[in-house]
Amino acid sequence: MKLQRLSIDNFKNIAEARLEFSPKANCLLGNNGMGKSNLLDAIYYMSFCKSFNGVQDAMLIKRDEDFCIVNATYDRRETTEDLSLGIARGKRKTFKRKGKEYQRLSQHIGLFPLVMVAPNDIDIIRGNSDERRRLIDMIISQSDHRYLDQLIRYNHSLEQRNKLLRDGCVDHSLYMAIEITMGMAAEYINHCRKEWVDRLSEIFNRYYNAIAGDGEQVELSYRSSLNEPGATMESLLDSARRHDEIVRHTTVGIHRDDIDMTIAGMPVKRTGSQGQCKTFTIALRLAQYELLSETTNLKPLLLLDDIFDKLDATRVEHIMGIVMSDTFGQIFITDTNRTHLDRIIERTSGDYRIWEVDNGIFTPLNTSQQ
Repeated sequence: MKLQRLSIDNFKNIAEARLEFSPKANCLLGNNGMGKSNLLDAIYYMSFCKSFNGVQDAMLIKRDEDFCIVNATYDRRETTEDLSLGIARGKRKTFKRKGKEYQRLSQHIGLFPLVMVAPNDIDIIRGNSDERRRLIDMIISQSDHRYLDQLIRYNHSLEQRNKLLRDGCVDHSLYMAIEITMGMAAEYINHCRKEWVDRLSEIFNRYYNAIAGDGEQVELSYRSSLNEPGATMESLLDSARRHDEIVRHTTVGIHRDDIDMTIAGMPVKRTGSQGQCKTFTIALRLAQYELLSETTNLKPLLLLDDIFDKLDATRVEHIMGIVMSDTFGQIFITDTNRTHLDRIIERTSGDYRIWEVDNGIFTPLNTSQQ
């Protein structure tokens, strides 16, 4: 899959941009805060129907403007496809594929697979369990729509149960009706997460060693109360209900699952250096890419936002060699350092594009077209 062109009006600090992309390497050069990451966020939005940073849609509109528009043209499975986004202040956003608006935006997830590597990926390691669940949910949802549907159903039921707890409800039958739905959804979600973390771990180890070199033992493992012998969602909720009534929220379930991440048997969030943590998150994202490529039979877009900071020269060189290999398709990479981008370009055997970015304005620099 390739993003051929992008048209932007009033998205964040980008007043207007009309860009045509290389099928392989697209490089964005500029100081921090100039709009490089905002362009990547616009591309990200077209795959996930939301901003990478999770900001509200109204905040994506350029200051002092009333609307923003993003149009994208893709080459997907040898067919040209158009996506369009429109956001206006005080109105419902519109998101269309081939000129038709979706009935549910969840139907779009996974059709245009994408992986983004960004500085705040460190939250996957150092943040709370929400960040790690979000990672695995994003990976699975892009290739398994049943998983996404079950996740939405579980979260909706969780909200209902928490409302009963906040309201002080003691009606056992009401809890049971909700918990049955939660249990059915949780069973499928738990099964998928266990399977995917096992698959991800194997690929992740390969990428970590390719970047850092052999000698650092890393591991991923999925931790869930449902993994205990004989545990079911219904039994966990039933046994915790009295406690939950006191604290007024649901304290057990798959919404509290976690992924344990270790180096040499120790939690990476406690013992990992800055370089190790950065390598850990990049290897995770590259493993995510390979899994998505296998399961969707498409090469996702790969967005690399300022990834070389805090890495030694050897690891930078290894990453460059990996992302420019045939395993990966179209990439978009930002940096403040022209040297890094020039070394990426040196590895391209064909087409590449490079822009200088200044206050939301994209100026083409040297371009090679095969």
